Amino acid sequence: MFSLSFIGLIAIVAVVALLISKKVSPIVAFTLIPIIAAAVAGFDLNDIGSFFSVGVNDVISVAVMFIFAILFFGIMQDAGLFDPVINKVLALSKGNVIGVAAATVIVACVAHLDGSGATTFLLTIPALLPTYKRLQMSPYLLLLLVGLGASIMNMVPWAGPVARVGTVLNMSAGELWLPLIPLQLIGIALLIGLAVLLAIREKKRIANRSVWNEAAATAYSANDSKETESQKKAGALQMTVNALLMAAVIIVLAVDVLPAPLVFMLGVALALPFNLRNVDDQMEAIKKHAPNALMMATIIIAAGCFLGILNESGMLQALAVDIVGVLPHAVVPYIHVIIGFFGVPFDLILSTDAYYFALLPLVEQIVTEVGVSSTSAAYALVIGNIIGTFVSPLAPAVWLALQLAGLEMGKHIRYSFFIMWGFSIVMLVIAYILGIITFA
Repeated sequence: MFSLSFIGLIAIVAVVALLISKKVSPIVAFTLIPIIAAAVAGFDLNDIGSFFSVGVNDVISVAVMFIFAILFFGIMQDAGLFDPVINKVLALSKGNVIGVAAATVIVACVAHLDGSGATTFLLTIPALLPTYKRLQMSPYLLLLLVGLGASIMNMVPWAGPVARVGTVLNMSAGELWLPLIPLQLIGIALLIGLAVLLAIREKKRIANRSVWNEAAATAYSANDSKETESQKKAGALQMTVNALLMAAVIIVLAVDVLPAPLVFMLGVALALPFNLRNVDDQMEAIKKHAPNALMMATIIIAAGCFLGILNESGMLQALAVDIVGVLPHAVVPYIHVIIGFFGVPFDLILSTDAYYFALLPLVEQIVTEVGVSSTSAAYALVIGNIIGTFVSPLAPAVWLALQLAGLEMGKHIRYSFFIMWGFSIVMLVIAYILGIITFA
């Protein structure tokens, strides 16, 4: 009979392979593979059912949070809450190459407050691309800066990565987010500095082209701004109330006085009647954003099945013990940092679900065997990987961005990959200095 360690390894490899090949949806892989593995290991249906129950109970609050968080930010977006900020930042850039690059970072961070990559690119690319073209700036720079800004903001608890970590560690996503807030603020400041440096390089490149027209480059007319401005759907009072509501939701999440799912449920319950007086309109708003909400929630629940079976059956722990026994003892306490260091390259070959639901649990089990905290292991993998999210060909939002900008994936990877990887390494170093990442 095969050992639990071997069966667990085969299960993880099979899930990763299926997710990479895109032969089946994550729900299929996370459900069928662990059940088959448990059956091969000799567990009966009652055992498998109890493993499943434990796993789903551990993740159900994360799934609920996802559903209502996506609904809440979708309603805020439909109300035009972010439009004035984006348009004001664009106007202040005044058509200067350096100003536009710095503004791109701010716009991307604001646009990604909802945690959705697709929404971020839909807001930023159409708004900024005409300015980049007029200034003869590379659209690949636009995609790089938007991707980096969105990646830093992707650490918020209602976005995918931190919520997935909460699923794996059975912790509140809001609790995991709190130590990351200083890192996010530092990351945004560093990204603005990087944007300035890249803009200086871009300005030199443009200046070397004979078609450069200084007058056209410095001109930033009100008409251009209007062409990229979304039509406002709410008055000044409505905008103010929505902004206060969103600020209240974020503050309550940060102080962690209420469970995150309840916070977003309250947010939706207040936002719907305020912005949409008619019940039919409220239901239409829910229907509009429900597909995205339910898709992520079902994946989280299926991942709970996968993690519950591998954890409760003892497969994951047995595999971790065997790996620790094989690896040089001096290396084991640093495995999480080593994986985090290569997080961006991993993004090119592993899907987000495979990285967080297959690789992270294994690394966490390995390093906790030698005294590294679970949260430190998780932070190393998140910080190292999250910066590369929007350079990965496995991220659907990237393909949307490429289509909106008329760009090619290969050129995007060549332009952005090493800059993103370097930025992720810098973030890892800062996280270590801040004490977010520790060793045994």
